[in-house]
Amino acid sequence: MKTLLTSLLASLCGLTVMAQQKPHYTQYILNQYIVNPAITGIENYTDIKLSHRHQWTGIQDAPVTTYFTIHTPIGKSDERTTPTSFSPSGENPRGQAYWESYTAAEPHHGVGLQIINDRTGPLNNFGAYITYAYHIGLSARTSLAAGFGAGINNLSLNGNKLNFDVPVDPAVNSSGVINRIRPDFMAGLYLYSADYFVGLSAQQIIPLKVAFTGEEVGTVKGKTVPHLFATAGYRFLLGDDFNFIPSVMVKYIDPLPVQTDINAKLQYRDFLWVGASFRTEDGFAGMAGINISNTLNIGYAYDYTISGLNNFARGTHEILIGVMLGNSYGDWCPKNVW
Repeated sequence: MKTLLTSLLASLCGLTVMAQQKPHYTQYILNQYIVNPAITGIENYTDIKLSHRHQWTGIQDAPVTTYFTIHTPIGKSDERTTPTSFSPSGENPRGQAYWESYTAAEPHHGVGLQIINDRTGPLNNFGAYITYAYHIGLSARTSLAAGFGAGINNLSLNGNKLNFDVPVDPAVNSSGVINRIRPDFMAGLYLYSADYFVGLSAQQIIPLKVAFTGEEVGTVKGKTVPHLFATAGYRFLLGDDFNFIPSVMVKYIDPLPVQTDINAKLQYRDFLWVGASFRTEDGFAGMAGINISNTLNIGYAYDYTISGLNNFARGTHEILIGVMLGNSYGDWCPKNVW
């Protein structure tokens, strides 16, 4: 019985290396900063994002993820002299002429903040990180950024949501919340130009042990493991009104199988966009969004799982709200992350 209870707690904690410990983000393509700190300060404005994701609706205590991010450049200059929001003769502000005048980034710094809360059943995973990045032009149209993030992670277990027929460790089988706070680090590289991007990042760089129980029943221990992300995408101009951006994200978490997200986004001018995504061994997703102004944009995604959970879940909903502050050039959408 003690062995059974120990195994149950370990599975509840979700801390073993057999599970992904970081949340999924269907609309990561709209905010790659959430997976790669090298994005910090990439644009000419302060970029703010607020996202809420309710996974597997219909299943009690299914994952719910909410995050807030903000990052801004320091010392970034731009040679553009006219706002892109005013297009001559009704031309697309993001048409051929816009991309022909694209130039690499001048050397500059970026700073940012990420606040993430991920709740699943009795477990709550909260993280807050400060990020820094440095951007430099490699050629006339290609730039490279390197970034780093440091912060704290608070993993808590709500004992009120655990019920046992047989008494176990009082530290777990008691009311209240047990907290485990530890440092956390991330790092990344991001290569970008007018036509493509390639990113590589790592989260939870330093593995750390976590335990919620004492020695009475055999300590239930788990550990955090590094999460590796590789992203890439290419922009195709279809006529002068549409941009088509296929992209991919590959996730590696030892010892799990490699997971791949294949995405496609079709954008009309700098106003509307639709997209689709496929995640291996998981499911499909549809996405849509609108840039309401050069300050506000909204995106929505719906995930449909193909796993056995489909018999119980009613899909996953994710909403993303973006705010661009100090957007002096009037861009309705990002210049460097599309």
